[in-house]
Order: sequence, then C-alpha cells, then structure tokens
Amino acid sequence: MLITSLENKKIKKYASLKNNKIRKKEGLFLVEGMHLLKEAYDSGILVDILLLDGEELSFSYPGEITYVTGDILKKISNLTNYSSVIGVCKIKKNSEIMGNHLLILDDVGDPGNVGTIIRSSKAFDVDTIIFSTNSVDIYNDKVLRSTQGMLFHMNILYADLEIVLPELKEKGYEILGTDVHHGEDVRDVKVDKYALVMGNEGHGVRESIKALCDKNLYIKMNKDCESLNVAVATSILLYELNRGKNE
Repeated sequence: MLITSLENKKIKKYASLKNNKIRKKEGLFLVEGMHLLKEAYDSGILVDILLLDGEELSFSYPGEITYVTGDILKKISNLTNYSSVIGVCKIKKNSEIMGNHLLILDDVGDPGNVGTIIRSSKAFDVDTIIFSTNSVDIYNDKVLRSTQGMLFHMNILYADLEIVLPELKEKGYEILGTDVHHGEDVRDVKVDKYALVMGNEGHGVRESIKALCDKNLYIKMNKDCESLNVAVATSILLYELNRGKNE
C-alpha cells in the first residue's frame, strides 16, 4: 500500500500522536528508526509500519507495510532529519506491580535522565518501575530514543506514591530513600525485597514521600562533589543493590 497525500486520514491521525494527550486517548505511540522498530516488533506491540517508498526493512516482518513519501515521514517525525521508517505501537496497560526489586521515580522530569534510568533498570534486574503521576511521559520521543528499546522490556506503571508506598510496606518491601548526610553506605546494605525511591532533578524527593522511607542510602564519593545527576546516582545504587545476586 502506498500513501502520497499529507491529508490522508491515517497520516493525520499518526501525526497527531506527537501530542501526549492524543497518545493517551488513542493508546498509541510512535517509534523512529530500524532499531527501535525491531525492538517494538520483538515485544509484540508494533501495529503498523510506515516505510519510505523504495526502502526495505532490515528484518523479516509478516504484516502489511504502508509505504509513504518523504514528505509524509517529515510530517510525522519528531526528528530534524527524519528516519526512513516509523512504527506505530500500542501502549501497554501495565497495572500490576511485579517482583521484589522496584524503582520509584518521584516527579523525575528530564527525558534523557529517564531513558538512562530505564536502561540501567533493565541492566540491574529491576522488576517494576513506578512513576509518580507528575513524572515525564515515557512515550515522549526523547525518552524512547534514549532507552534504546529497553522501555519495551520493562514493567512500568504510574501511581500516586502516597498511596502505593504504604501498600508496598504492608507487602514486606523495604522503602529505600537517599540522604548524603545521614544515609547508610549503599555498599553495606543487603536487602532482598526493596523499593528504591529517587527524586526530581531540581528538588529531590518530596517531604511527604521521604517520610515514608524506612532507610536512607548514600554513595560514597569525593567530598568536593556535592551531588550526582539522578540518572547516574540511580544507576550506581541499582548496581550496588544488585551486586552479588547473579554470582
């Protein structure tokens, strides 16, 4: 199938998915580039492919492909230099908290940070990531690209943290916060069932959420450095909490 008109209903619908509200309403989002497309296909969430007329996929795909012009890809793309392929994917409706290793993100807003955090979460065996309701939209194009497809392999949900954290305590999770002055060295902490809470880039974890933490951790570092980027800090903490579990 070849589409050449910018006014085509399907094309106009897909172009509107660049808007967060439309993504939520339609339950769909876009991915760009062959690597993300293949990751989405492997995860079972790919529902349509828009491919530049004359190009070929780098992997075998059993479904129908919609061929389009460069102008159409430019209209739909979030990139200055648009990709030759865009995938349309369905948003997974995760609602169940799974596993013993949880990461809680309290109003983390930078897409690049969130992308790095998601990749580290997959690398260090986090089972579920829970975002506060005011955190960044994970189907934001910048988040998608920075996760390199790991987003599709994680159990992720949004929740009111002031409600979910007490529920986790009742289920036996130890709620871990961070504190550079009064925390425990993460290298000395051994815990099997935890929920690690990380805060916003500017103001950290909200006081109401801090009050729900059972224990605070810190990362030992050079005294001339006051703090770390939230993505870096999260990655180090997850590595240390996971260390030895796969040995």
